[in-house]
Order: sequence, then C-alpha cells, then structure tokens
Amino acid sequence: MEIPYIPEYAPFTGDQRAWLSGFLAGLHSRTVMPGQTGTATATVERTAGAAVHILFGSQTGNAESVAEDVAAAARAHGLEPLVAGLDTVDIGDLSAMRRVLVITSTYGEGEMPDNAQLFWEAVESESAPRLDGLYFGVLALGDTSYDGYCQSGKNIDARFEALGGTRVVDRTDCDVDYEDTAAEWIVRAVAAVAGVDGDMGAAVSPVAPAPTKTKSQWTRKNPYPATVLANRLLSGEDSAKEVRHFTFALGEDGLNYEAGDGLGIRPINDPALVEAIIHQLGVSSDYVVTAKDGSSAPLDQALTSDYEISIPSRDLIDDIARRSGDAELQHILDTEDREALDAWLWGKDVLDLLRLDSSVRMNPEEFLALLRPLQHRVYSISSSPLAHDGTVHLTVASVRYRSGERDRGGVCSTYLADRVSEGDRVGVFVSKNNSFRLPADDTAPVVMIGPGTGIAPFRAFLHERRARKASGQNWLFFGDQHQSSDFIYEDELTGLTRDGVLTRLDLAFSRDQSEKIYVQTRMREQGRELFAWLEKGAHVYVCGDATRMAKDVDDALHEVIAEHGGLDADAAEDYVNNLKRSKRYLRDVY
Repeated sequence: MEIPYIPEYAPFTGDQRAWLSGFLAGLHSRTVMPGQTGTATATVERTAGAAVHILFGSQTGNAESVAEDVAAAARAHGLEPLVAGLDTVDIGDLSAMRRVLVITSTYGEGEMPDNAQLFWEAVESESAPRLDGLYFGVLALGDTSYDGYCQSGKNIDARFEALGGTRVVDRTDCDVDYEDTAAEWIVRAVAAVAGVDGDMGAAVSPVAPAPTKTKSQWTRKNPYPATVLANRLLSGEDSAKEVRHFTFALGEDGLNYEAGDGLGIRPINDPALVEAIIHQLGVSSDYVVTAKDGSSAPLDQALTSDYEISIPSRDLIDDIARRSGDAELQHILDTEDREALDAWLWGKDVLDLLRLDSSVRMNPEEFLALLRPLQHRVYSISSSPLAHDGTVHLTVASVRYRSGERDRGGVCSTYLADRVSEGDRVGVFVSKNNSFRLPADDTAPVVMIGPGTGIAPFRAFLHERRARKASGQNWLFFGDQHQSSDFIYEDELTGLTRDGVLTRLDLAFSRDQSEKIYVQTRMREQGRELFAWLEKGAHVYVCGDATRMAKDVDDALHEVIAEHGGLDADAAEDYVNNLKRSKRYLRDVY
C-alpha cells in the first residue's frame, strides 16, 4: 500500500484523510520493526529508498511523536526516514541533506524548545552555510493562547528559505488540537519530498510484524480510565499552598511509563461555573446544542466536558469586544499590546467576558463556536515503574485565588483536589518525554534542582536509582516557603538519605529568615563542589517554573562554572552548551 502522490497545494481529499487516519491508527496498534527509529513504524518490506531527514524540536514529546508518524508514512511510501532531534544535527551536515521535514513545538512565549535552541542559534548565525540543495517542509505545533504562536516553526521555515532552501510544502501551524491538521500535513509533506528528483518511492508489500513492544492505545483522545487509589494532602496546615499526592492504578491494559514522563489528565469543568454561564446565556441546562461534527448534547454536558471555559479564547475576546463596544478592551486589541491584554485578562474567565456588557446576547451555538476545546493538562510523574509497580503518582499544587468577588481555581488541579475521591476513575494517558531521562550509566552522578512541585520527577528518579541499584551519587536541591509546612516528602527524603541513595540534600526555604534564600542561592554557596561534580561527569536536571526559577537557576549555573572553572562568560557559555549537546543538562519546565 502506498500513499497517493499529491501535487503541492492540491486539496486534501476525504479518501486521503481516511487513508492516513486508518494508517496511523494501525501504527498505534502494530509492532515496531527491529532496528527502526521510533515506536510508530510501518511493517513493510522495501528497497532502499531516497533518504528523508525528519528533524524534531520537542519540549514535552508531542513533536517527537508526530515525527515518528511522519517516519512511518515515509517508510510506507518507499522512502528511507532518518529521525533525529534538532540538537543532534550538525550545522555543517545540514547543507548536505537533500530532503528535510522539520516538526517543532514552540516553548513559552515564542521560544525554541530546549532541544532546538542550539540548532537555531547555528542556523540563525551569519556563518550558517547555504542550503541551496535542500528541499524542506515545516510543521509547527503551538498554542494560540500564548504569545508567539508557532514562532519556532515560523522562524525555521523562513530561515531555511533565506539560506536558499526550497520549500516543497507550505508550513502548517497547529493549535493544541493538532492531530487532524498534522495528519493532513503528513500526506502532503511525504508526497512532496518523494517527488524531489522525480523519485516517487519504491513499491511496498506487507510482511508479518516483528514481535516487539506496541505503541499504547491510550491517547489524549482515548484516555485510560484509571482508578484513583489515593488523594492526600502533602502540605502542612499553615502552608500558603495546597499540594496533593495522587496515586492511580494502571491495571493491565498497556499504560506504560518511564521515570521522566508526564501524565496527561482529562479534566472536567467546575459545575458551578458551568451553571453560572448557562444562566448568563439565559437558557436551560438541558438546552440541546449541535457540535461541529453533527453530534448533539445538552448544553450543561457540553460545557462540562468539551469546552474550555476558564481561559477565554481569542475568538471570544474579539467577539465580545465587538458586541460590547468596551472602549478599554477595543483599544488594547487595536494596539495589539499583548502585555496590556494579559494584564486585562488576569483573573478573568469566560463568565467575566459574558458579564462585561449585560446587554450582549448570543445564542448557545454562537457562543460554543467561539470557545476552544477543553484541553488535557500534563503533570510530571513522581513515581518509578520499577518501584511503584502497577501505579502512577502525581504531585499537584491546587491553584486557588479570588478575583472579581468570586473564588477561582485551576481547571484540572481543583478537579482532582475537590471532585475526585478514592475509587473514582479519571481519564489519563502517558505523555512521553524522551528528552528527560536518567543517564543509562548507573555510575554517573546526578544533580537535581526542583523547588516546590518541581520535586516530582526527582522523587521518581531517586526511587528509580534505588531500584536499579545505581552506584552513582545523587544530589537534590529542594526548597519552598517554610520548612515546617512546605517540606513535602520529608520522610521519604530522610529515608533515602539514610539509605545512602540521596548523597546530598540542600534545602532552601525562602521565608524562614529575613533574607530570601532560593535553590540558586544554595547552588552558588556550594559552587565549588557543584563544579567538581560536573567535572566528574554529573548530569544536571531542572524541573519547575520556567518564567523565573529556571532562568535564575541557569544564570547561577553559568556563574558557578565561570567562577570555579576559571572561565570568562563566553567560555562558560560554551561549557554549558556542551552539557546540553551531551544530554547532561536537561530541563522539564513549564
């Protein structure tokens, strides 16, 4: 079976969409051919076809997963897919490539994902080589609720063209509901690169699948109904935070994970907010609405399970501004001042926008058309499958605040905290994060920096290292506000220290003294020893807040290396970049 050739810019037909949907669905239930890259690959016999380099930039694993599907489609088309992270690509080798497909996410407010940053710096530099013989296409993954939507993909696409590359398929930008859009791009992109030099790909024929592990059937759109075994409070009574530990049963249905992965949770909206929105719309809760796919459901059911009602979509914001004539909001939108819009939106949900002008009326169908689909939330897994057989654990801070005379809460964190009890079932799936793994060498030292709930993957790492009987030393930097109420997993960490698993534990509780102390403070204080660990081959991991903590930790790491390595700023930067290239400086930040 072969993907039909589709000329550039040709429309994507229903038959082609159905073919790819079936093809990819089959991949997710078939086995992996020995020696092939990735987990989603075609079980076909082929002659050696033209090489196509499939390069991904991924922060949480989505882009890597799509890259695997591209490789499978390319292989079925008789091409020879070569899948690699952007951080493994030498800029000199790029100019020698003939066919390149890039799949990249965008991290934060328009930034490159961690494993694409060094690649981008090399491509963006004035010394970057010409790409006159390169034929390329770009798929960009992003989130329209963030500034710099799909900016990483846009940047790479434009830069490849500026360096002389030939775009054979238009860049496609995907929002958080990316699967269908990505599937359409895969068909166009594979056909386009197969047509380079007139090589349409070799014919393929099915062969028996090789007996090896399968790709999980449990996905964002088909979550596994996990039973809740525990929902317990970790933080103390006097804490300003509410941190909870959740344990879910995995059963025997193929939901497998590794230490370092994330767990996606399908949340359910707050019923009180749903009721208030329906009241504002002026209809009954059993009012029946018709979705885009033609299915019908009561309005309260649709708002509870299907639509994002906490974070207003840009479409809703624009529509409300037009209908209400609110001068302040319209001015912000007209000037395209993103910071001003963020400030105006702070603490506001969909109900607040509906109440902006009491004279505004819209029917439920118009309203739902302006909302985004309800999205899953991903949390770093805090357990090891080697130590916590048959279960998966999460460490979650419940988001709660008051704004506009109403109590508000995080969509997923308060769903878990308030409306999920032991014995209940929650829709979950594993979000693979192959870019955040313990070293394969169990003798290598490991440094972990994770304040607050950033400790989650490091609890998993420590239990994993103990289960593997790893001899390498382990050093954890942890902190929060107050030791008496915020030292989560204190008993476990004490036991791991006593057992010799946790070699060093440096604590930073910021509010226990007049001068605030953070994990980066402890890093500088222990700079000489920290640099000695790096010189002995230590791997450094960071987890937690990307906005401030991760940047402060990165600054501290540069300073420690410069001071104790006797290096200037440029040499320290090179040292850190070498850590990144060798996968010895990895981050799971959000």
